[in-house]
Amino acid sequence: MALLEKSDIENCLKTLIDPNNGVDLITAKTVKEIILEASRVYVRIELGYPAKSTLDWLKEQVVNHLSALDGVTEVMVDISVKIVAHAVQQNLKPQPAIKNIIAVASGKGGVGKSTTSVNLALALIAEGAKVGILDADIYGPSVPTMLGLYGRPETVDNKSMLPKVAYGLQTISVGYLIDPDQPMIWRGPMVTNMLLQLLRDTDWVDLDYLIIDLPPGTGDIQLTLAQQVPVSGAVIVTTPQDIALLDAQRGLGMFAKVNVPVLGIVENMSMHICSQCGHAEAIFGVGGGVTMSEKNKVDFLGALPLEISIRQNADAGTPTLIQDPEGKVALLYKEIARKMAAKLALRPKDYSARFANVVVQNK
Repeated sequence: MALLEKSDIENCLKTLIDPNNGVDLITAKTVKEIILEASRVYVRIELGYPAKSTLDWLKEQVVNHLSALDGVTEVMVDISVKIVAHAVQQNLKPQPAIKNIIAVASGKGGVGKSTTSVNLALALIAEGAKVGILDADIYGPSVPTMLGLYGRPETVDNKSMLPKVAYGLQTISVGYLIDPDQPMIWRGPMVTNMLLQLLRDTDWVDLDYLIIDLPPGTGDIQLTLAQQVPVSGAVIVTTPQDIALLDAQRGLGMFAKVNVPVLGIVENMSMHICSQCGHAEAIFGVGGGVTMSEKNKVDFLGALPLEISIRQNADAGTPTLIQDPEGKVALLYKEIARKMAAKLALRPKDYSARFANVVVQNK
């Protein structure tokens, strides 16, 4: 029997695909250390995304794969998570206290983008990350209602705001700064200035991810976001309906033009589930999100049902991830959130902090 070598372990782990990013552990560079002592194997794995729900499963898979190797008598696996900042648009640097900003967008209103944003943010928290959400829909802020938060943010210096917190999620929204029935009759420059103020004048606390819930369309706010806000990646929310897919395609095209990577597509309202009998019916069509992802060579992150409880929970200020954290829909949100973060973890890291600023002065 030939002695085991490190290459044998690596080749074995190349056959183990991480379902969250679709890549094997070696290619994803998550295997940080391999130690061989005769027939005993020690492997240290470091994931770049939160995955509390699947850590035990992954550890079991690694043990099973390596135990099947001829000559292996014992396998020890240590798995940890380390979330780092990833590269943003050229000439921009990550925002202080925020490792990664992820924009959630849709070309069309009414596709459940804000509900998806809030639940994905809470799903990331459930998976072990520190998360915030910025409600960038200045004209129609809905995040406060979905989280049951009201009243003005507190300030400690009269210059910056403290994020309002619900369920461990740090939040900011123009909805906290105006009366609920007050219309926002603002022109483009005022709206974009408000977006930047909400981002920069909020005292975010050590966020792994900030989710920005964008308004529908590809207008002033989206352009400002692309040019002045350091975004690590974007997610497109659509429904299977042809009209929604056309608008989502425009949103996807916008991010491509401004060099913001699209991490994937989420198909919302993919299937209506009757609350009385459980019958499933594809009201808005079938497979639109998958077709769009294949056409654009973008990952399909998952599909969510059109279920009345999702709407009821959001309206009540207790989103599905809070109301039914282990339910079928909550598990879908968690799976999509893991995939979204795992796809980002494969992106280039941000190294700007390693380089000191050089200032040239004329004397």
